[in-house]
Amino acid sequence: MTVQRIGLGDAEIIRILEWQGAFAPAGRIVPEPAEAAWRRAGPDHYDPASGSYLGALQTWVVRTGAHTVVVDTGVGDDRERPDTPLFHRRKGRFLDLLAEAGIRPEDVDVVVNTHLHADHVGWNTRDRQGSWVPSFPNAVYHLPAADLAFFDPGAAHPARTDDSVDPARWAEWDRVFADSLAPVLAAGQAAPWSGTRTIGTGLVLQEAPGHTPGSSVLRLTSGGEHAVFVGDLLHSPVQLANPGCSSCFCLDQEQAAASRLRILRQAADRRELVLPAHFAGPGAARVERAGAGFVPRWVS
Repeated sequence: MTVQRIGLGDAEIIRILEWQGAFAPAGRIVPEPAEAAWRRAGPDHYDPASGSYLGALQTWVVRTGAHTVVVDTGVGDDRERPDTPLFHRRKGRFLDLLAEAGIRPEDVDVVVNTHLHADHVGWNTRDRQGSWVPSFPNAVYHLPAADLAFFDPGAAHPARTDDSVDPARWAEWDRVFADSLAPVLAAGQAAPWSGTRTIGTGLVLQEAPGHTPGSSVLRLTSGGEHAVFVGDLLHSPVQLANPGCSSCFCLDQEQAAASRLRILRQAADRRELVLPAHFAGPGAARVERAGAGFVPRWVS
């Protein structure tokens, strides 16, 4: 299934699933859990034969009646991503899948990038006669200000001159900024934010830093029901059982773990539907406390 619909109160949540499968060795993606913990995550998320982490590239769309919101925009097509073969010069069906869901690019009035990594901003733009232009011409793009300050090549963040980040990562991030973010800024469609931002009735952005400096979540409330789009706070259900375990992509492992635990506690207490960016299988779950961790109740 590449297009999945979930009702939440008076709103509709649409999952646009571009790809799912084996991405990398599980122990490289989330290093700390033992193999037994990965096996308990289940066959949608771990391949015991190869030891591979199973994930997804997907976008969530929210329709409230007043707004059409795209949450994270995937990898994009035709991008130079030589360090990540799955992303490099990719040819996907993102816009076709949106059309299958009944969504035209001009219908989208809000884009949320939970953070500014390559696989969350790619379809912010598309190629038009050799130039990158915003994919959603009528949308306001809500971008975390802390991530803009960190990733913008013109901002000269102090981390560029210390040894905390591999220089090769800066090179890739600069390519991402050039093709997926700078055109949105140049078009005047970007709305940087920090702290908390209400972007519509029942739609609230909140900071959840650690994965990146500006990592965030989007909360949705509709008809007395609640959901939270958590971006890369979670890469795998193994982090539900072990919320202190951060992924290899988290820039500040301890801060990411603290944000993850806080958001999951709130999700359990509020019975929020949790919608991560990379869960394969059903893709979304409600969570319940279980000892020091949480267990998913899958929703499909």
